[in-house]
Amino acid sequence: MLRLREDWERVETQTLAPYAMRSLDSHGRCFAEKPHPMRTAFQRDRDRVIHSAAFRRLEYKTQVFVNHEGDYYRTRLTHTLETAQITRTVARILGLNVDLAEAVALAHDLGHPPFGHAGEKMLNELMRGHGGFDHNAQSLRTVDWIEVRYPDFRGLNLTYEVREGIIKHSAFKGRSAAQEFDPALYPCLEAQIVDLADEIAYLAHDADDGVEAQMLSETDLEGSKLYREARSAAISAHPEDRDKVVRYQTVRHMINRMVTDLVTNVDRELTSGGISSVEQVRQAGRPLAAFSAEVSERVKELRQIMRDRLYRHYRVSRMTEKAGRVLASLFETYMAEPRQIPEHALAHTKHETLARVIADYIAGMTDRFALDEYRKLFDPDERV
Repeated sequence: MLRLREDWERVETQTLAPYAMRSLDSHGRCFAEKPHPMRTAFQRDRDRVIHSAAFRRLEYKTQVFVNHEGDYYRTRLTHTLETAQITRTVARILGLNVDLAEAVALAHDLGHPPFGHAGEKMLNELMRGHGGFDHNAQSLRTVDWIEVRYPDFRGLNLTYEVREGIIKHSAFKGRSAAQEFDPALYPCLEAQIVDLADEIAYLAHDADDGVEAQMLSETDLEGSKLYREARSAAISAHPEDRDKVVRYQTVRHMINRMVTDLVTNVDRELTSGGISSVEQVRQAGRPLAAFSAEVSERVKELRQIMRDRLYRHYRVSRMTEKAGRVLASLFETYMAEPRQIPEHALAHTKHETLARVIADYIAGMTDRFALDEYRKLFDPDERV
């Protein structure tokens, strides 16, 4: 028996929590489209994100370690998939719209430039005086404008709720691109949980990558109560196993602890606040998706250790500085002589300033492409 769109919409109506966002209640798309006969609006959004060029490029964009440093380390794509998996778990437990939550999770980093946060920091500095650069705003810009896949409109034409979830990821009050979505309101709960799933994924897995790279030690991480408890649980459950298995199980226990606390605390917030609708979620005046006070402190403690011992490690600092020099050189060279940009990209200056077109072009690069482009522009022996 075929399950058509109307069947899925009926399932949502019958099974989702009262505070969950239903496909039928979406504010719609910027450009009207006929509904798909078999997929809901949010299912279509998820699929459009996955099939976008920007999503594929995440495979060769930095999470912490640049792609060529090893095949083991997380990339921006594997981080996104891990975030989406955690998001789906949380959404399902809370009775939320899993398709909407997953679509936001898959799209949340589409605007990230090469070389991770180092690349974002440098692009923001280079774009000072030209409107700045923020990867959340760039993610929205990517799905609204940069992706060209349809004959009747630019962008992916995603639903209002997914677009709002992208721009209202993390702190959004001062983000100019959020003005379209009423910055006084919080996004639906499906979007809010992506913020926490993102943090759960990167903290647990960056710790794993840091140990694998021998840039973090067990001693470093022992300063985190969250890590100590997770490692103790892993050793107790697998006393005869090798170190690598214990390490994997430690990461598993860390994720489980944070996810369990998150869903428990969100449920507590919803119950104590009498939240029974999407509008009440939006008008709560604060995010309802949060850790408990106890786990929040433990997450903060781990985050500080990661910042001090991994993100500021001399090898990461070297790559950060190198990334800054590469992107600054590309930006300044393109600004001085725009004809070095491919014609299809330069054509966008009909609608945008040259600086914004260059920022779009650089933000869309993978680490590998940016390094190749740098060599082509500055190495006289490199073919152009």
